[in-house]
Amino acid sequence: MVDFENTTIAFHQKNKNQLKKAYWLFRMLANPVMVKVGSFFTRIAIKTHLPVSWVLKPTVYNHFCGGENIDACDPVIHKLGEANVQTILDYSAEGKELDADFDYTKEQIIATIDKAKGDQNIPYAVFKPTGVARFALLEKVQVGENLTDQEQHEFDLVKERFHAICEHAAKQGVPVMIDSEESWIQTVVDELVEELMFRYNQKEPLVFNTLQMYRHDRLEYLKNFVERAREKGVYSAFKLVRGAYMEKERARAAKHGYPSPICSDKPGTDQAYDDAVSFCLDNITDVAVCVGTHNELSCQLAVEKISSLDIVADHPNVSFAQLLGMSDHISYNLAAAGYNVCKYVPYGPVKTVIPYLIRRAEENTSVAGQTGRELFLLRKELKRRKS
Repeated sequence: MVDFENTTIAFHQKNKNQLKKAYWLFRMLANPVMVKVGSFFTRIAIKTHLPVSWVLKPTVYNHFCGGENIDACDPVIHKLGEANVQTILDYSAEGKELDADFDYTKEQIIATIDKAKGDQNIPYAVFKPTGVARFALLEKVQVGENLTDQEQHEFDLVKERFHAICEHAAKQGVPVMIDSEESWIQTVVDELVEELMFRYNQKEPLVFNTLQMYRHDRLEYLKNFVERAREKGVYSAFKLVRGAYMEKERARAAKHGYPSPICSDKPGTDQAYDDAVSFCLDNITDVAVCVGTHNELSCQLAVEKISSLDIVADHPNVSFAQLLGMSDHISYNLAAAGYNVCKYVPYGPVKTVIPYLIRRAEENTSVAGQTGRELFLLRKELKRRKS
């Protein structure tokens, strides 16, 4: 068992002022009205080119992000490493439309791969498909619409970016995780990632797909892929998350009149998630898994499963991951117990990262109990330090 209530370990790298700052930040995030209003005006400020960095950088940005460029993340990487917590550098550009922007993001991802090579504090690279591809184009490909010559050329460039990133990662020996997207573009993403997994996972797990387990079809997809991968003699590799687009998914399904792809209730999602983790651990010889969750029970169940199967805590095919600035009680206590633990560390210019920060704030308010748990533990540690 890992004691996730141990705030002494969880917050040992934060001084009292940093704890208080984090406490008041989560107090703001716990207010749905404040988050909604703040997100609305921030989006307006971006569209009208009003300065917002002076408000966001010392508050939300500094809490959830590593820096404005790769090298600026060095202090965060080093500090996390001192606690045996590793870093996944995530260039968090979202909502772009131009090939020039997508090419720049590709180069940033390749730069994170180069930085990770030989650095034990950076075990993975990561990228978001819509960071290197236009959303509307992927949507059109998924539904099977005929592409214009220009669109076909654009999609060819998308595939080239995916391949260039994964080829470079394979040459450097750095595993790369490919994030998930909304269901109406995820199938085409899966097809692109599967091709890369079959190509580069022959000797070791280098390309990871991400499964959002709040989708009721993902557990079956996981099992079927592992079977297909075994037939081809390649490793399966997955990052498992609960999911990030539940409200959007259900609203779109209702609007277009198709069955929601999301589990009917939270217990269903929790069960699917834990079953997926258990399945991967049962097949650990040729399946690599990153347990990406802020859910304490899921982490505890994974720890118990690892123990019951006599898998060593730092097995190279098993890791845990949380976001920078969240769930330190999970990350630091798991790391102290000897498990492989990573923090996703978003970086990029403040204006570039704003869409990510807005999404992060909105997700925090929609996850029942998440912000309240953060506040409870911060209060507990502040009280402990007073005694």
